[in-house]
Amino acid sequence: MALHLIKLCVGVSEVEWLETRASLGRPLIVHTRMTPKRAAEIEDGGSLYWVIKGVAGCRQPILDITTTGEGKASRCEITLEPQVIRTAPLARRPFQGWRYLEAKDAPIDLSTAESTDLPQDLAKELRELGAW
Repeated sequence: MALHLIKLCVGVSEVEWLETRASLGRPLIVHTRMTPKRAAEIEDGGSLYWVIKGVAGCRQPILDITTTGEGKASRCEITLEPQVIRTAPLARRPFQGWRYLEAKDAPIDLSTAESTDLPQDLAKELRELGAW
């Protein structure tokens, strides 16, 4: 089973912003300070789940995780596929950096029809109530 990462998407208010950026067709590189110790597990089919306004509502498959520099100047670069996959809403409180997300705890993917028929706020509300 793949291991995933979950991270806040700071300064972004809608999933559409990520979709627009992904439509350029270039892989997205996310810079973080810490390199995941379980990078091999993540690169084996893992994704980065984005938390936007307190809800994890989409993911991007991870292509590569590399560390650049040494010592205090070292940084991690996470290369993401230029494809945004919408998921069932999953409420998350704010946190710093990224967290591991086990496959069993990850929200399920939505089909294109499901994601466009229902506003994200309503879908979140239904999820919280256990009705969807």
